[in-house]
Amino acid sequence: MHERLLPASPNWYSSRCSDTNDKGLLAFGAKNTIYLVDVTASSSTVVGELVGHRERVSGFSFCQHAGQSHNCASTSDDGTVKFWDTNEKVLVKEHKTHQNTITALHWSPGEKNLVVSGDEKGIVVCYQYNTGESQSFFPEPRNIFCLSCSPHNWHYVAVGYKDGMIVLIDISKKGEVVHRLRGHDDEIHALAWAPLPNEEVLYSRVDDNTETTNGMTEGKEKGCYLASGSKDQTIRIWSTLKGKGVMTMKLPFLKRRGTGVDPAVKERLWLTVHWPKGKPTQVVSSCFGGELILWDLTKGGKQKWSLLGASSEGQNHSRIVFNMSSVCVEDNRELLLSTSMDREIKCWDLSSLDCCWTLPTLGGFVYTLAFSPVGTGCLALGVGDGMIRVWSTLSIQNKYDTKTFWQGIKSKVTALSWHPTKEGSLAFGTDDGKVGIYDAFSNKPPQVSSTYHKKTVYTLAWGPPVPPLSFGGTGDRLSYSLYSCAGEGIILQHDPWKLAGEATDIDRVIKDTNSIKHKLSPHTDLSWKPDGKVVAIGNEDGSVEVYQAPTLKLLCTIQQHHKIINVLRWHHDHSSLPELQYLLASGSSNALVYVHDLRTVIETPPEIPVVMTEAYRSLAGHTAKITGLAWSPHHDGRLVTVCYDGTAQVWDVQKEEGLCNYRGHRGRLLCVQWSPVDPDMVWTGADDFTVQEWAVSKQEFTKPPKTKKTLDQVKAKLKAKKKKKATGKGGTKAEESLSLIGEGNKGGASPAPGERPSDNEEEEGSETTSISSVTGSTAVIVSIRLHPLQPLLWSVFPPEVTLKKRKPRSMLPLSTSMDHRPREDLQQDCLNLATVRHSEAHCVPGLGDHIQLGLFADRDALYRMFQEEEEGHVEAGHYESAVYLRLWKGDIAGALQVATEKGELSDHLLSVAPMAGYQVWLTTVEVYVKQLCLQEQFLKAASHLLSINKVYEAIDLLKSHQLYREAIALAKARLQPDDPVLKKLYTTWAAVLEKDGHLSTAAKCYLAVDSSFDAAKVIAKKNDPVSLKTAASLARIAGESDLSYSLSLRCAKDLASSQDWLGAQQLLSTHESLLAHRLHYCTIELLTVSLTGTDIVTWTCSSIHPWSAPCKNQDGFLATLRAVWERGFAVSPSNPEILKALHQQLKAIENPQTTPNVPMKQLLIQVSLDLTLGAVSWLLGDWGAALEKLLQGVARGNEAGHFLLMSETCRLLFPQGIDSISEHKKMVDPSDEKALAAARSLEAFVCYQDLYHMWWSLSTNTAGAQRDMTDGLHSASENHINGLDGHVLLSEPHATCQATQRAIAKIQQRLASMVHQHSQTQETKAKSTDAGQGYTDTESLPCLIAMVSEHHKELADIPEHVKKYPYPDVLECCLVLLYLSKSSDLVPDHLKNEAVALIHKYGTSSLRKASQQFLS
Repeated sequence: MHERLLPASPNWYSSRCSDTNDKGLLAFGAKNTIYLVDVTASSSTVVGELVGHRERVSGFSFCQHAGQSHNCASTSDDGTVKFWDTNEKVLVKEHKTHQNTITALHWSPGEKNLVVSGDEKGIVVCYQYNTGESQSFFPEPRNIFCLSCSPHNWHYVAVGYKDGMIVLIDISKKGEVVHRLRGHDDEIHALAWAPLPNEEVLYSRVDDNTETTNGMTEGKEKGCYLASGSKDQTIRIWSTLKGKGVMTMKLPFLKRRGTGVDPAVKERLWLTVHWPKGKPTQVVSSCFGGELILWDLTKGGKQKWSLLGASSEGQNHSRIVFNMSSVCVEDNRELLLSTSMDREIKCWDLSSLDCCWTLPTLGGFVYTLAFSPVGTGCLALGVGDGMIRVWSTLSIQNKYDTKTFWQGIKSKVTALSWHPTKEGSLAFGTDDGKVGIYDAFSNKPPQVSSTYHKKTVYTLAWGPPVPPLSFGGTGDRLSYSLYSCAGEGIILQHDPWKLAGEATDIDRVIKDTNSIKHKLSPHTDLSWKPDGKVVAIGNEDGSVEVYQAPTLKLLCTIQQHHKIINVLRWHHDHSSLPELQYLLASGSSNALVYVHDLRTVIETPPEIPVVMTEAYRSLAGHTAKITGLAWSPHHDGRLVTVCYDGTAQVWDVQKEEGLCNYRGHRGRLLCVQWSPVDPDMVWTGADDFTVQEWAVSKQEFTKPPKTKKTLDQVKAKLKAKKKKKATGKGGTKAEESLSLIGEGNKGGASPAPGERPSDNEEEEGSETTSISSVTGSTAVIVSIRLHPLQPLLWSVFPPEVTLKKRKPRSMLPLSTSMDHRPREDLQQDCLNLATVRHSEAHCVPGLGDHIQLGLFADRDALYRMFQEEEEGHVEAGHYESAVYLRLWKGDIAGALQVATEKGELSDHLLSVAPMAGYQVWLTTVEVYVKQLCLQEQFLKAASHLLSINKVYEAIDLLKSHQLYREAIALAKARLQPDDPVLKKLYTTWAAVLEKDGHLSTAAKCYLAVDSSFDAAKVIAKKNDPVSLKTAASLARIAGESDLSYSLSLRCAKDLASSQDWLGAQQLLSTHESLLAHRLHYCTIELLTVSLTGTDIVTWTCSSIHPWSAPCKNQDGFLATLRAVWERGFAVSPSNPEILKALHQQLKAIENPQTTPNVPMKQLLIQVSLDLTLGAVSWLLGDWGAALEKLLQGVARGNEAGHFLLMSETCRLLFPQGIDSISEHKKMVDPSDEKALAAARSLEAFVCYQDLYHMWWSLSTNTAGAQRDMTDGLHSASENHINGLDGHVLLSEPHATCQATQRAIAKIQQRLASMVHQHSQTQETKAKSTDAGQGYTDTESLPCLIAMVSEHHKELADIPEHVKKYPYPDVLECCLVLLYLSKSSDLVPDHLKNEAVALIHKYGTSSLRKASQQFLS
């Protein structure tokens, strides 16, 4: 129906009140309506509305599934969730499951029929769109601020709360809480899921240990990142797999405020976030002053974020941003749509980060429209949000090109008028009576008149000056004066060149010129004829007066209307029919438009003013008050009128017939302008917060609708609204109560009293609705604050329709009712009273039928009357009135007794209680405390206990109701520092806090009672490195050295696990007693760095020491380690006592047996501990112990099945191979058999890994290259083999030991199998009826036991050093040698024969069979 439309502003302070679908359709909630906008990269078009909600829209979400994107859902403060079809723009269904205000909504992107909503009490409702079924969950008793459904796991929903908590729930498990994400400490404004369904993208940025799974086992879902924005000025990225935060971004202070910001307006921060679909490593967030920031999650420092719209000034929003959504358009461009408090919708290109276009919106009633007579197509809008917008309607580049003016206004703009000849000069009037002039081409504040109106400015008009400004002067300064008409009924003339001077009231000139002595009727509108010769003034009494300029001589009075004149307009003076320029159209509150022909009066001014009672034309059809008129500048006698009936009507005045009727608005129309360039276009503004451009030729209707609301209908609606408000939750406030549609006494120029202020915090607070008689649509109803011209309101609605003031209850209802009897009875009362006062009484005043006489007799009679009235109040339940009657009598104790019995004690009664005595006051306070506790006013009750010095009772009261913080504050303020009650309070609260997860506050409680040990333990419960470090430092400061020792060790272990070696050493250095552990971690770090680049160490270290370079020393790893210890830790052979203590501490560290499945990091720690012990023994000169520990370190790799680790360890420890070991053997005492045996085992392991290297080299090289490769091994492998003949690899004692151990293990395995089989046989026999069946192999059990015993005897005969130290598998080495002998001539015959002999002697049948393959 419309060509162009400026919509209402999107609602503020909602987490998701706008959304886009894949078709490029943007929808947003504005007041109680949802606007639909078609979006492209170059423009936007408002294509429709969704109407049905009765109150503010609080949430909106599209269905994002293919083929279903026309479905959407919305929530409202009316308690409903509605579902719409945007193609048909109709309501499909709704549900009212929520009982509280709905605060969050999301249509699941992972399940096409799932719509999730949350309310302020913490209830989450999951609604199935296809079946209509719903489920309610209550994960947390907190105020929900936002929620978001996972796009990857449909059953996961993230919920953000007002207190900063984020909860991840699984709706498939009845709302079970999966994770509680703690980190924010203020409102969660937005949640956004990463577009990719895993957590691998940002691994390089995760500051946590990637091996931690927080209870999640391998094989489960990979998780997904979640972004959150909070009022605490941070954006956090969460791992939903681990249930913890992995990144925190603090908003930067940009100091970039736009030009459209009023510095006096203090707005709170709203931090919304959006994760674009096409940018998995980038998140968009809002900032302090409306800026939008693109965060790169893979970068750090200042490169982490980029500012949108930084390429040129003026692109950014000027106030905080509330909602963002994105859509992909042609060429795979992703557009971001943002809504803001500055009432603009902006579109951004996420590839260039520039603003594509801006759609302005309106935050208030559109009171006035004005086209510039000089700047063609320049339309000024006066809006109730305190801003003026100047719209260049003819702009080709941007069809919504607007400029906003706000400085110096600070109120609703109710009147506008362009200067007739001076381009850019725009006069404005406001709701608070201000008149000013803006220069539209300047950014300077406006000039404001020093003379203010007392009430709303209705009309502004430029016209020729009248006295006194018409006297003297030349030039432009006398061309035009500015006239303003306001609600107090006067018209002021302002000098535009001297606005600081006092404005003049033209009523003085009118009275002087026309010799009028009486008071003039209040003026409500004025209109200058375009030629400036006459001015028409409309009045409150319905009359219109026409005056001749400049003396303002009264020419005629039009007595046609009978109600207030709202608008006057003269026909233009360039008509093809000259007589039409004398037509004056007028509209009032009686729904009729009259057109009068004033040609005779103007061309031939009469001596005596003429009274006109007949109209030239009467235009009837509207059904409510007329608010605006505009003559077409392109036609003769064509008029457009707007009305409270919600329609605009175009008339052919000459024919008195309607041409078209526009019904596109959903509220009351307030103003109208005809396009100055297009004869077919009309512009209208209304209280639906929109300005619409529409074509006359495209309208379906020709006349206004016939329906009209009667007064009875209005009364019925008012009664229904009152009843609804009374039964609603929490009653109703005066500001939210229903007032009248009439909005005051003035038409289109007057602001509706119910129009909401410019800040949406209040603007969207209290909406009520009125049904348009045309479209059935809704319109905002005014609030209880009436227009300044309150008396004029009664002309629109009689007093009985308005809200009545409640009359207070009588204190003396019985006696008062006796005064409403028949006249005869009242006169008899006079006789009775005279008898009582002047003779013997035959009645008792104040009792029974004569209760009313108690007020006029003596005090005793009054007391009797009080007694009966009191009994009546108690019987009726009006205890407060009974109490007051006793107070009036001075019976304070009695009043307190009544209030105590009925539970009606109050602060006032408590304040007068001391007048009845100390004991009465004391008892009253105690009773009042009980009453307050029943009313759950515990703080107030505790304060009253203090007044009677019951400090302990007050503290106990607060404690018993979980008000620990207040109880502690009271105890510290009133009790002695060593009072045990205070300590008990702290410890009790600490236990509660610890249980709820508030560990830091619990620790502070323990510190307050000098329980540092408990404080450190509580902080350490978090079990992350930061908490452990804090706990260790706290314990050290408090003197808890043992606890600090253990916590430092735990923290260092976690830091080392995450490869933060600097942090681990720094923490351990705080304790001298941890020097042994420092040496151990030094060894781990050196070993890890030395193995970096191999297949052993596949991770990177987050921080290392400068000394931890890879080992390049020819003397090997031990020499490098010794040099680092001496330089970095002051550990050297010169301090044998320190070395011995370190040796003892290192031996005390647990180093368990190595298993094949041990993780590599744990294996390196075990190997490093052996090497550290070996190095310390070496420094002590104990070479035997050193070789033992080195052997253990080398053998761990073999035991774990990790040959490469064993090989690399040998290479690092013995860079010269067996020669390096020989050098160490020289330092050993020849009589030390254990040390020599350990050395032989080390030689065997070195030779073992050399043997495999030789095998692999021969397998991967040609025969010619074999010799070169072999020569490169440790000084000729053949010599090695020959030199170690029978002593190293082919050691028969070790072969005997290993074969015996294998045999024992095999027999033990058979024994275990037999025991298991026997137990199963016994169970079978118990169930079977065949008792004769027994176990057949029991006779072999003694044989097996005898064999085990025999093998143990053989094992006992083997030397101890052979059994003690690990050794390579001798038979395995035999097989490798036989293989080598087959493929090369490196193995001598005697070695080959010895290998064959060992295999035949100790090998199994399978080994012997394998060896035959190598010998054939």
